[in-house]
Amino acid sequence: MDRAAILTKVIEVTEDTLSLGDDVTLTEDTNLKELGADSFDLLELVTSLEDEFSITFADDAVGTVATIGQVVDAIQSAQ
Repeated sequence: MDRAAILTKVIEVTEDTLSLGDDVTLTEDTNLKELGADSFDLLELVTSLEDEFSITFADDAVGTVATIGQVVDAIQSAQ
């Protein structure tokens, strides 16, 4: 799966998991904490992404991702 396809899917999963409204536009630079996501929301997002992409994130990767683009990078590394 190429980066653009992963990005599109990450944005979809993030919007669904965090119940974001239509007025929120996500890009690679979007910071997850700025979306109002707390640690529980982020854990739920990680679980959803792992299920969607059939991967397991490395423990150290989870703590270092802050943006949508970094999530995409972590998914590419885990595949």
